[in-house]
Amino acid sequence: MPRVVVVSPPFSSHAEPLASLAAALRRTGADVHFACAPGFQDLAHRAQVLFETLVVTRNANTGVAESTAQSSRDAQRLADFLESTRRGAVSALLTQAAHRRDDMLPDPGAVLDAMRALHARVRADWYVVDQLSYPVTLALHCLRLPYATLCPGHPSYVLGSDDAFFGMPHSWPSRIRPTSQDLAALQASVKDNDRAFTAAFADVARSSAPGSPSPGRAFALTSSHAVVYSYPHLPWLPARPHGPAHFFAGHMVGLQRPLPARWVDRVTKLRGDGRRLVLVALGTFLSARDDVLRAVARSILESFDDVGVIVAGGGRTAALEDLAGERCLVFPTVPQQALLEQVDAMVHHGGANSFTECLRAGVPAVVLPFSSDQFSVAADAERAGVAAVLDPNSLSERDVPNALRTLWSGRRRPLGIVAAGAVRERGPAWAATQLLEAMSRPQGHHHRTG
Repeated sequence: MPRVVVVSPPFSSHAEPLASLAAALRRTGADVHFACAPGFQDLAHRAQVLFETLVVTRNANTGVAESTAQSSRDAQRLADFLESTRRGAVSALLTQAAHRRDDMLPDPGAVLDAMRALHARVRADWYVVDQLSYPVTLALHCLRLPYATLCPGHPSYVLGSDDAFFGMPHSWPSRIRPTSQDLAALQASVKDNDRAFTAAFADVARSSAPGSPSPGRAFALTSSHAVVYSYPHLPWLPARPHGPAHFFAGHMVGLQRPLPARWVDRVTKLRGDGRRLVLVALGTFLSARDDVLRAVARSILESFDDVGVIVAGGGRTAALEDLAGERCLVFPTVPQQALLEQVDAMVHHGGANSFTECLRAGVPAVVLPFSSDQFSVAADAERAGVAAVLDPNSLSERDVPNALRTLWSGRRRPLGIVAAGAVRERGPAWAATQLLEAMSRPQGHHHRTG
């Protein structure tokens, strides 16, 4: 029985898929430990695996970013980021690039020490690490410990070529097209980050693990054994790096629970005499854009007499309470996966989890991308024919209602149906089986994509 440690950053949207994979690995026969910040111990309990306390970053998000305890400096960075999203796509991406060192690599030496201590305690046969946990990946590289990578977002996060850069969207949706000048500024910024992170990785390796091989280009450092993607295998995705096995598992839904009884009652009342339902949720960070939540909900309620709306308001729920009524519910958080089985459409921000959850449930979406990989995810959803994409900062009163009418007209592309089927057929159990098989093979015998 192999012993596996699944290492997660302290962010709900990352920790929940990793915990689902941990549960699946346990059911497949592995001895599994889940390592994360203390506030995520409940995920290990639900997955029925052992918990290991491991802090790899100061940042955290336990469900609503604005409500999570954090330092004043981290809170200010979050506020700066949210303000940048109001200025448009490139502004948000440039702000994220400026924050990247503090957000992603604040103290790599301390993380290396923590991973060394964790391995001394647990003596795992191998590890699973989030692709965005760069200091953990660096530590595993320096310690020469075998590991697999889980890519929680768009597959382009795993760089497949020398001209790909972390922080530069692989593709853009049709309604969001930055100017050539803005793209040049973003390209310069992400290249600077690439050089700075690569130099920092080399410094850590030289000082803390002088016998280890060079980590090379920082953002391209990933498992040489296996990479699991929480994403469907779409034909236009960028090329994958040669070496590891690549497994497209779709959505990690292993910890899904049934819709609570109180929500069954709420949905029944909202449906009334045959109303359609729309779920509006912008994720754990971007729920702070209550201006967009308000504009979307109000436009739907005013354009349709036969549509109800459920809004995930996050930390801004109180500011949106005036929307609540016979056809609208507003709550800080919602049981999104379970609700998707009950609604007729979703408006979301283009997070990979929301994209794959909608695919799995067969729910069409209106996507409003703000930052990160959301532009690439939105472009994929648009190209697959399962979503309409709009610019969240330039919405008219008619945009979202018109998009919903088009989605409800029944014109769905076959590729979207195929992608949805692939997501439903795979998931954490399939990924766990593939991982155990890949990690049992000698290194260098992996070159598989599926």
